[in-house]
Amino acid sequence: MRQALERLCTCTAPSGFEGPAAAVAAELLRPLVDEVSIDRMGNVLGVRRSKTPGAPKLLLDAHLDEIGLIVTGVEDGFLRFRSIGGVDPRMLPGRELMVLTDPPLRGLVACPAGGDEDKSVPLNELYVDVGLSQEEAERAVPVGTPMVYRAGCFPLGEEQMCGKSMDDRACFVTLLRAAELLRDKELDVELHILGSTREEVSGAGAVVGTWAVAPDFCVAVDVTHGKTPDGPADKTFALGGGPAIGVGPNMTRWMTERMIAKAREHSIPYQLEIMSGHTGTNGWEMQISREGVATSVLSLPLKYMHTPVETLSLADMEGVAQLLAAFVEHLGKEAVR
Repeated sequence: MRQALERLCTCTAPSGFEGPAAAVAAELLRPLVDEVSIDRMGNVLGVRRSKTPGAPKLLLDAHLDEIGLIVTGVEDGFLRFRSIGGVDPRMLPGRELMVLTDPPLRGLVACPAGGDEDKSVPLNELYVDVGLSQEEAERAVPVGTPMVYRAGCFPLGEEQMCGKSMDDRACFVTLLRAAELLRDKELDVELHILGSTREEVSGAGAVVGTWAVAPDFCVAVDVTHGKTPDGPADKTFALGGGPAIGVGPNMTRWMTERMIAKAREHSIPYQLEIMSGHTGTNGWEMQISREGVATSVLSLPLKYMHTPVETLSLADMEGVAQLLAAFVEHLGKEAVR
C-alpha cells in the first residue's frame, strides 16, 4: 500500500486536471479487475465480473482530485490566483507550489510585508512569486494554469504517513487493497471500482460514474478529521482507532448495520461517525442517482485535512480495506432489497 500511496500522492492533479493521477490509478487497478476504462469526465472505472447470473452491482468510490489554485493574471511578475476547492488561506503564505505549466515551474506564495500576525491574509491579497519579470511570467504562465502544493509523501513515525493529496488518494489505495484481498474469492456481486474526479468542487465525477454503472449499492470512501489536541472530541477520530462508519439519515440503514456487523465479525477496530445531514462526501450525490442507490459511507481518519502535510495511519488504511473486503463477500446473498 505504501508504494501505491507514494505514487498517487506525488501526482499533481487538482480538480478538473486529474489526468496524471487517473493514469497511475488505472495502471494500479488493471491487474486486479477484468476491465479498466477512463470516461469523458476523467473518472477511472474498473469492473470485476461475477459468475453469478444476474448478480447485483456494487460500486466502491474514492476521488482522485486534490485541492489547488488557478492563475487569474500576472501583476508585476507575480501571479494572482483563486482557489480550486476548499483551500485554507492560513496555509498559503510561504508555501512552495508547483505551477503546472509545461514544463512545470516552482513558485512561492509571497509572505505579505507587515500586516496583522493574528489574522490570515485573504486569498485575493496573496501573490505567487515564480522569479520572473512581467513579460516572462505572461509568456510562461497562461491565465487558467493550475497550481498545487509542492510536497512529497513520507513516513511520520513508524505507523503514519504524511503528505499532500492523501484526501482522497489514500482511500483509492484502500480500494486497491480490498480488491487484492478479494482476488481469489468468488463474488456474488459485480464489483465496480471508481476513482472519481472533481469531488473537491462539485462531485460531478461521482454523479456521472454512478449514473453510468447504475449500481444496486454503493460505498463512498473518503477521509474524515483525525483527532488532534485542538479538535472537537465529538467530531474527530483517533488515528489507529480504525475506519469510521457513517451513521445517519443519508446512509441506508441496513448497509450501516451490515458494515458494523462485519467489523465485529472480523475483529476490525472501528469508530462511529454521526452524520446528521450532508455527509460531505460523494455519497450525498450517489444515493440519488437514477431511482436511488443504497449507500454507505466509510471514512479514513486524517489529520490536517487540505494542507500539504495531511497525516494518516497505515493500520487504519488496512482496516478500511479489510472491512470493505468483508462487506463485499456474500453481499449478493445477504443484502436487504
